[in-house]
Amino acid sequence: MVRVITQEIEIEESLKKKIEFICSFCNTTPIIENGSLRIIERTNLAYVEPHRIIIKGINFLAFNYETSIYIESLEYKISISDLESYIKSI
Repeated sequence: MVRVITQEIEIEESLKKKIEFICSFCNTTPIIENGSLRIIERTNLAYVEPHRIIIKGINFLAFNYETSIYIESLEYKISISDLESYIKSI
């Protein structure tokens, strides 16, 4: 039987502060959910689930120590510095 071990990963404090600071300029409040590490026991397979940030009903995905943030899926990404203009354009 396959067993999956899930370990929660805390969002990096500086990333959290950046997102909250950007959202304060846009007069909105983000909902931040921590990501996780999923490991399949007795294998070398692991998956890093990104942190979920919900802003104005849109899911953004972020990884610790990255300068990009993904919109809805891992296909389209923008720089964190461009997040403010993206939120204002919604």
